[in-house]
This record gives sequence, C-alpha cells and structure tokens, in this order.
Amino acid sequence: MKDAARASGSICPYCGVGCGVSVAIEGGSVSRIRGDARHPANFGEICAKAVHLAPTIRPSGRALYPLVRERRGGALMRKSWDDALDYVARRLRAIIASSGPDAIAFYGSGQLMTEDYYVFNKLVKGFLSTNNFDTNSRLCMSSAVAAYTMALGSDGPPCAYADIELADLFLIVGSNTAWCHPITSRRLEKRKRADPERVKIIVVDPRRTETADFADLHLPIRPGTDIALLNAMLSTMIREGLIDDDFIRQHTTGWSAVRDRVLEWPQARAAQICQVPEGEIARAARWFGRAEAAMTLWSMGVNQSTSGTAKALAIINLHLASGAIGRAGCGPFSLTGQPNAMGGREVGGLSHLLPGYRRVEDSEHRAQVAHLWGVEPERISARRGLSAVAMFEGLARGAVKAIWIICTNPAVSMPDLDLVDRALRYAELVVVQDSFENTDTAAYADVILPAAQWPEKEGVMTNSERRISYLPRLVDPPGEALPDWEIAARAARALGFSEAFSFSSAEAAFEEYKLLTRGRPTDISGLSYARLRSGPVQWPCPDPHHPGTPRLYSDYKFNTQDGRARFIAVDNLPPAEMPDAAFPLILTTGRIRNQWHTMTRTGAAPALVKAVPEPYIQINSEDAAAAGITDGCFAEVRSRRGLFVAQARVTAEIARGVCFIPFHWGRQRGFFKAANNLTTRARDSISEQPELKFCAISVRRVDDPAPSGRMIVK
Repeated sequence: MKDAARASGSICPYCGVGCGVSVAIEGGSVSRIRGDARHPANFGEICAKAVHLAPTIRPSGRALYPLVRERRGGALMRKSWDDALDYVARRLRAIIASSGPDAIAFYGSGQLMTEDYYVFNKLVKGFLSTNNFDTNSRLCMSSAVAAYTMALGSDGPPCAYADIELADLFLIVGSNTAWCHPITSRRLEKRKRADPERVKIIVVDPRRTETADFADLHLPIRPGTDIALLNAMLSTMIREGLIDDDFIRQHTTGWSAVRDRVLEWPQARAAQICQVPEGEIARAARWFGRAEAAMTLWSMGVNQSTSGTAKALAIINLHLASGAIGRAGCGPFSLTGQPNAMGGREVGGLSHLLPGYRRVEDSEHRAQVAHLWGVEPERISARRGLSAVAMFEGLARGAVKAIWIICTNPAVSMPDLDLVDRALRYAELVVVQDSFENTDTAAYADVILPAAQWPEKEGVMTNSERRISYLPRLVDPPGEALPDWEIAARAARALGFSEAFSFSSAEAAFEEYKLLTRGRPTDISGLSYARLRSGPVQWPCPDPHHPGTPRLYSDYKFNTQDGRARFIAVDNLPPAEMPDAAFPLILTTGRIRNQWHTMTRTGAAPALVKAVPEPYIQINSEDAAAAGITDGCFAEVRSRRGLFVAQARVTAEIARGVCFIPFHWGRQRGFFKAANNLTTRARDSISEQPELKFCAISVRRVDDPAPSGRMIVK
C-alpha cells in the first residue's frame, strides 16, 4: 500500500480543532506529517505541534510491556498480559468485596478514541456498578457542557467552523486562540482580512496575547469578572433596543428574570469591577447587538472557574437575546482543548453521564442502556460518580481504595499537586495505562499497562464542531502495547464478563455504541467506518443517506421539553480565593504555543522544547518593580498550597495585579517548576470544574539557584 493511501483520513491527536493530516510512512515508522487539504477542519493547514509528531511515535520512553509491582517499595516486574490483568482483577474484586464498588475509580482522557471510552464506560458503569468514571475533560469543558444542557436542553456546540467565514462579529472570551487553537485562529484572521471594515473582533482577556493583537477591541478585564462584563453588555443592548423581541417571545423562556438581573449592571458598575473603561463596554455591546451574524468563542478562561457554568450561561444569554443562534455565522461556540473531549461527552465519559447524552440519575435512561448491555437496570448505579478532583480527595481520605488512570497524567495536570501526591501514595492500587512509562503519574503505579497511541490503532474522534473523523491504524505499536479498548475488554474478561466484552475490533465496539445514540441528540445511526473512511461527518446523522448536520437548532427547536431555549439569570460572584495582604496578586495558568498538556508527547519533540525549554512567570512591570523583580531574574511564587520558582518575564502586556504561568511542567522536571503546586481545587458547584484560572499568590525576587539547589531570597 502506498504511503499516501495509508495516510488518508487520519487526524492530529492534539487539540479539539481536529485537523486532517497526511502521514508518510517509511520502514514502518512515521517520517513526515503534512496537512490534509481535503479535511474541512483545516484544509491542509497544520500547526508546529502536528508538524513535529514523528519524534513522539518513536520507542524511546514508551511503555512496552505490562509491569507489576506486587508490594509498595518493590520493583516493577515484567508480566504477561494475562498475568497482569489477572492481578488487577484479583485486587479489584477484593476491594469491591470489602468496601463496595464505589471504592474503585477510573480516570480517563479526552485523548482516548470513542471506542476506548465506550468499552471502559460499559465495564465500569454497567458491570462493576460504579459511576466513578471521569476524565480530564472535567478540567476542560464540563462548565460548557452544563451550560449548554441547562440553556439549550443538551450538550453540543450549535455552530460549525464554516460559520467563521459567515460571521461579522467575533467575541472571544478567555481563549488565546492563536496559541491554543492556531488553525481556527488563522481562519479568524483570514475572515478579518477579507472584510476588514465590516468584520469586528473583540477579545476579552487579562493578557494582551497574540489573539488580542489582531482584535479591533481588547478588553483586559480583571480575572473572574466575566459575568459583570457580559451582563453589562446585555444591559446596554436592552437599553438601546438591540435585542430580538420576536425571537425571545417565540423561542425562549425565562427572559424577564434575565432582563431584570442584567439591568442591575449598568456600564459604570461593570467598568469599576472589570477595570475597563465604560465606553469600551458600550462599544462591545453595540457591535454585538448590531451584528448580522455574531459568534462567541470561549475556552478555559471561562470554563476553569468556580462560576464557569454561570459565565457560559451569560454568553448564551447574549445569543438568545439577539437571536444569534441557529443561523449561519451565529452562535455560542466552546473550543475544546482535547481531540476527543467531544466524543467522550457523547459516549458518557463523565461520571454523571451514560452514552447518548443520558444521565445516570434518570431511571428511564439507565433502563435503556441496561437493556442493550444485557444487565438488570439496578446494575447501573443511580448515584452520580465522583468527579475528577473528588476522586483524588476520596483516595487521600481512604474512601476510594483503587484508581485506574488511562491516557492522562494527573500528577501534573490536576490542581493542588500535594493532594494528588497524597492520594496516589495512600491508594491501595494504582493502575496506569499509558503509551509512556516515564510520566510523573507512572512513578506511583503498582501496575503499568502499555497502550497503543496515535497512529497505532484505529477508531473515531469528534472535534469541537461535532465532526466525527476516522483514524486508521498506520503503524504497529511497539513491544506488546495494545489499543485502550482492547485492554478494557481483556480486563473485563479477566473479571468474569467475557460474553459482554467479546469485541474483536474497534469497529465492533463502534457498532454497538452506535445503537445507543439512535433517537438521541447525538444520533450517529447513519455512520459506519466505511462511510467515515470517505470523509468526516457532523452529528446528528440518523441514517446512511443523511448528509450530517453542520448547525444545530436551525429550526429553532431546542432539546428542552417544550422546545424552547431557556434564559437563566446569573450574577457576578467572586472566585473562591481572593488576594489579600499575604497573597496580593492573582495567578492565572494556561498553555504556550508549542507545548500541549503535560508534555508527555510534545516534550519528546526537540524542536518544540527548544522554543520554551523552561517555565516562566509573566508579571506586570509595576508589580515587578514593587517586588524588586527585573526581567530575566528568578522569582519565587507562593500560594496557600505550594511554591513555584522560575524566571520572570516583565511586561506591560498583562493587567496589573495579575500573573501568568504555563502549566505544562511537572515535578519530575523540577519540583518547583510545576504551576499546579499553586492552584486551588475549589470548583464550580454545578459542573465540578476546578478553578485553575484564579488563585492568590505572592511573588518575590530570588538569586540564581546556588550549587546546592537552594534559593537565596533577597
């Protein structure tokens, strides 16, 4: 088979844009990555992370064989797959027998393929009878999930990337799109250049990022004040007659409560809280209200907050009030951070969900899923499972005894790393299933299970615009690594559930999962591997002749009981931890351009590491002067939870009182290089997403590290 033919249909395994890639294979290995001009997510363009994928596939650092540590402090010993999974099954059965099924937990990832998610969810929720299966998507998109569900009746962004070419107003909130979703950013820039006078871009971000550089209006609000700004914008639109009364009357409920709430937010009040000029709030509101087609793009700056769900609801309120939803070029569009975070939500990959956007608390939903799985409905627990942070809290206090971690690195990515350290040390059993054996999390493992990674397995993923793409297996995995779905199926058989987990392929798992979407908002009954090999399709796609659905709610029928969208009144609430005399500054964390998540993959590409080899702290020039910090010197950063040390980047490009640190580094690369030493595990009461974008810190200058490794404070 020719290399080009082998490459067709694959997608990049990084962010939620879901770019199509062309993969050259030489000697059974990946040698070159190029963009796939046929894929509608990127039309051939790719970012530097995708260009440098080839080095990340090589065997160095890869998990090659099952390893078991039979006692704490002992060595990891190579085992056969049967022996390793029998050991895990024996330990899990013993814990369930003594402490019940909720004493075990599974923590997955938005990097898993849909089939991987499905088989694990079936095992955990249907056969082990616990809903303790959550993923790092809880840290990423759960606030957007909650807001879409509350306001529109179900999860799922209503827009498509194609709407970018049709919009004339972009409101970008809490997203450095240029760095985190660079291909989407390029589309935005092209749209602006195509019609520079008519198209307006507003960026809301406390930092002047590259995204803000191409905006017509940058609003550097104080972190945590998004709702004050959004409510004031809607208040201005009401006062100036820039709302769609007919749409509100015909297609929504709850307007009067929202109207009354936002009218309490005049521009002057919001300007004082947000620390931006009144006139700029008015300008943003008028541009939005007068736009023919307005899109809002948001990401972690909105979601990672104790009021993340409320912030997303405030965005949706703007769109419902102006009728900017369900039409070409319009809508509230959350940008996912992981390649299959969307697919994980569809398949039930959060602890309160079942496949097809069903909920574990709903008895009818449990019965529907149980029927297909061939178990009694009572086998599926009616209790919400533990969310991501709660799992680790449960481990730390002894309520949870075992955790199985799949394709993610929580010892770097979770907030409050001291908690994670305690949790993994206290756990009776830690199973780490990963493609790499040298991660921070793997250091805690009692069992390491080697997993195939992209492009060593086949399956499907769903990008941010609900577009499902097929990924072929292009090369063999190294050593004895297996696809994640197959590991789950083998584990299920070791646990005694052979008949229900007789999947012979990823396609068999996909075909079974597909049955659970029929008649649901996520209906993919019309899809198959054969069809997807010809090109990606956006759900819903209920029959083989259906073309897919680029845009939801084009008929203005929402997925609520009465078919109307719901306005939900929200108010500005302070973050969980405010600055004080001891910790006077605000820390926000985020990504840098050429790294991704915890550097497990991008850290293996020398060209990507070279650009930014070490973490840093970005600090406002006035705050730096007050602390005696100069550009390039080392700074010690403290929060109520821990310590971080790095070089300072002194700049006027970040609001006074605010600091920024990239989160990619873990303690393994240097104990005090981990940003999540500092962050808080406070979380949104609805979405349970942690507040990774806001905590109180102090900063002071230190000398360069002494030979002993100690820092000398000035």
